[in-house]
Amino acid sequence: MCLATVYEETKKAESVLCRNITKIEVEGENIRLTDIMGAETMYRGRIVSAELSGGTVILKKAEGAA
Repeated sequence: MCLATVYEETKKAESVLCRNITKIEVEGENIRLTDIMGAETMYRGRIVSAELSGGTVILKKAEGAA
């Protein structure tokens, strides 16, 4: 099973949004991240990159998102 760590803007420890992500769903600017336990995190933005072999996803916040 491949699990991902999701970062905001840059791959740094202080930028981790969530870990052990098994599923990513995108609807426009809304991104739903689901972890191995089924917990969901909603994020408003876009995917900048996804390195699947390394389990790394980087997101960028949408303009005007809090």
